[in-house]
Order: sequence, then structure tokens, then C-alpha cells
Amino acid sequence: MFEPLTPAEWTAIALSLRVAILAAVASLPVGIALAYILARGRFPGHAALDAVVHLPLVIPPVATGYLLLITFGRRGPVGAFLDNAFGVTLAFNWTGAALASAIMALPLMVSAIRLSLEAIDTRLETAAATLGAGRLGVLTTVTLPLALPGILAGVVLAFARGLGEFGATITFVGNIPGATQTVPSAIHTYIETPNGTGAALRLTLVSIAIAFVALLASNAVARRVAARVAGVVARAGARA
Repeated sequence: MFEPLTPAEWTAIALSLRVAILAAVASLPVGIALAYILARGRFPGHAALDAVVHLPLVIPPVATGYLLLITFGRRGPVGAFLDNAFGVTLAFNWTGAALASAIMALPLMVSAIRLSLEAIDTRLETAAATLGAGRLGVLTTVTLPLALPGILAGVVLAFARGLGEFGATITFVGNIPGATQTVPSAIHTYIETPNGTGAALRLTLVSIAIAFVALLASNAVARRVAARVAGVVARAGARA
């Protein structure tokens, strides 16, 4: 029999959910923009931009956290400006954990959305343009709705990655119980604590359950959206 979750464990779970949701939502506009540029853009430096976007996947997460610390810390160029101008502190704050999670999750989001954009039949966009829709109109009424399954997949991947982020987060914001201690950092603490294996196992199972439910919900919604998009495309083709 597993013991009930303690208040400290509930706090870590709530903080992880808050961080993961904020990371997914905050990175969505950037992810869509980068995915569109990489999917449709043809310009010098395209390969370099692609490499920079996916860099967090291949460098050590601790290195990413350290770069965030020296950039967004109170003495860093961006962190000092935010602190002096707006009183915003990211280092050793839960919002910094969301920033770290968003950066680590961005490559996964961009990849999912980019694949969805590249699968769109560009003739549909051309048809919308010939009917008088401007570039922004084509983007909002044709491109993004058709890419919605990939966008949903990207959001869920970003959420799941944010939920499990550890290396960059603990380097940038630390492991402060009740303030910046997320589920992964709490698991790490309990593993190194005598008689803490039970709490570590409970939090591990909770994190697996949350990610599993999120993936199931995403797949269900993506199937419904894909079916609806396919119906719209079929009706448009019949009218043409």
C-alpha cells in the first residue's frame, strides 16, 4: 500500500503543472513562427537557424541552465534589465523554471508543427490567395487550421517536456522546496534522502500518469480535428 501524498509532494506537483502549462503556452507563438519559417522559408542561414532551434536537444541541459543563469540572472545583461526596469526576477523563481522548460521544449514543438505545415497541400493556400485572401488571411484561415493537429501535438510534447525538465531548471532556479522544487527535482532530493524512496516512487508514478493522460487526450483531440479538417478539405475540393 502506498502512503498518501504529503503536502510537500502536492506542492511539487502543483508547481510542475504550473511550470509545464506556462512553458507550453508561452512557447507556442514562437514555436509556430519558427516552424513556419523553417517549413516555408528559403533563405541564407536556413540551416543555421534550424541548428540553433534544435541545439537544446543536443547540448547538456545543465549547460543550457548555466547560459540562462548568466543571461537572465540578476547580474546578467537581460536579467539586470528586467530587474531594474520591471522588478522581474527569473533566476531562482518558478517563472525561471517555466522559461527553462520552454526553451528545452521548443525544439520538440517546432518539429511537430513543422511536419504538419510541410504536409499541407500548398494548392489550397494558392486557391485562397487567388480568391482574394491576403497573406495573413491565408495563414489564419487555411494554413493554421490545417496544421492544427501538429500544433496540438507540439503543445502536448512541450507540456510533457516541461513536466519532466530537470537539468536546466535546477541549474537556473535551484531546488527550493515550496518555491522552485518541481517533481523531477523533488524525486532527485528524495532519492538522496534516507527513507525517501517511497516518496520518490509516488512522484514518479504521478508524473507518468499525468503525461500518459495528456498524451491520450492529445491523440483523441488530434484525431477529431484531423477528421474535421479532412472533411473541410474534401468539401472544398468538391466545390472546386
